[in-house]
Amino acid sequence: MSGITIADQNEKVQLKRELGLFSAVNFILAIMIGSGVFVSPASALKYSGSVGMCIVVWLSCGIISLLGALAYSELGTLVPRSGSEYAYFMDSFGPLHKFWGPLPSFIYSWIMIMVIRPAEIAVLVLTFSQYLCQPILEMFCFVNKEDMSENVYKIVAIAALGITTYINVSSVKLYVKVQNIFGVFKIIACLIVICGGIYQVILGETSNLDRGFEGTTTSPKELALAFYSGLWAYDGWSSVTVVTEELKKPEVNIPRSIYIAVPLVTLLYVFMNISYMTVLTPNEMIRAQAVAVTYGERILGKFSVIIPIGVALSTFGCALSLQFGVTRVCYVSGQDGFMLESLSYVHYKKLTPSPAVVLQGFISFLFISTGEILELIEFASFLIWFFYGVAMVSLIVMRSTMKDAKRPYKVPIVIPVFILLVALYLCITPIILQPSPKYLMALGFMLLGVLIYYLCIYKNKRPKSFLEGFNRYIQFLFLAVPPETN
Repeated sequence: MSGITIADQNEKVQLKRELGLFSAVNFILAIMIGSGVFVSPASALKYSGSVGMCIVVWLSCGIISLLGALAYSELGTLVPRSGSEYAYFMDSFGPLHKFWGPLPSFIYSWIMIMVIRPAEIAVLVLTFSQYLCQPILEMFCFVNKEDMSENVYKIVAIAALGITTYINVSSVKLYVKVQNIFGVFKIIACLIVICGGIYQVILGETSNLDRGFEGTTTSPKELALAFYSGLWAYDGWSSVTVVTEELKKPEVNIPRSIYIAVPLVTLLYVFMNISYMTVLTPNEMIRAQAVAVTYGERILGKFSVIIPIGVALSTFGCALSLQFGVTRVCYVSGQDGFMLESLSYVHYKKLTPSPAVVLQGFISFLFISTGEILELIEFASFLIWFFYGVAMVSLIVMRSTMKDAKRPYKVPIVIPVFILLVALYLCITPIILQPSPKYLMALGFMLLGVLIYYLCIYKNKRPKSFLEGFNRYIQFLFLAVPPETN
């Protein structure tokens, strides 16, 4: 079945460039703006100690995220392949050593595909379920949220996961349309919160803001935790480089989308936090289980249902885009033989990596069913910044090993060095200040990946006849074939 072409469309069976600049911007927004800024943005306020310092933290974290994203712009235009960190590690470290060179790429794909992204998607669809079910059931079924069974939330979450999987299997064009619609709704929800704050300021309700820097912490530990919390909220700034092969004019649209999306998110985060502070006291923000919902109940009255609906739409869009992105890591790692070859297969007509999408849907389903997610998410954040740091090392390495390569976009070397230091700080800080067994869990999972890499990749001890039969079965089951190369 390899080598099939679609006669009526006269095109190759491979991923197509369907994402323009608007879709690339929305892709970044979809992953950066999840539920965090609506549900739990109070950690930075708690540790910074004052309203003024909290705003400084949010603004500074936005600037740091922009610098990191610009470094990824150089990587994404230098290595024009999907998979983001996976592709960069292969090109920078792969040629350096037969065993150790490809190992970082395998560990990255192993952790992202098997744990981090599916667990994040599971948490997002569960959050979607909670914020969708509570207002709807209370309005139309007269059921209090305290009386709802956890099974109800799980069933709705599994249904939402099924919808995201169906969209990502069906076509990239359908994904782009849905993502763009949800991206617009997400921005509208943010603007509703911001407009409420502006209205309060016009009314002269600025007593909370007038506190300024009163109470600012003098503890280096607490200030470190404030920045630590803020930077986690901005995660996702590198996401557009995961889908490089499906971007139109990636050498142009990667930097442009980052220049648009990351500053926009920074402005939204800063002004949303200011809006929260116009209505809620610092203690109320810190105690609130969902800050935006408490804010909406206080300022929107009977229209406060808009906020939980907005959170639900935001989390659904984020889950949809995360699943879209991680399947591209499956796609490139399957091509290189680091994962099952069938994960790189493309539906002969829909031109989507359907086996990879279904795999991610299945793993996320397992996480939802078992409910053992929270610890995984906690060590996931730790590992994500670890890989950001390794990506900065790869950029520095390629400045030497690929010094004559064409670079459509180039950043000053001080930027990747600075982001590397930030990554080291974010990896070391929680271990020192908040030691936990979850960091041993992260190390253990990485060591398991090293063992699998040694046996299955380096020594090539794989059941070849079984895998060949399995790959043929996947071809017939999903109507998918190996992608054709130019």
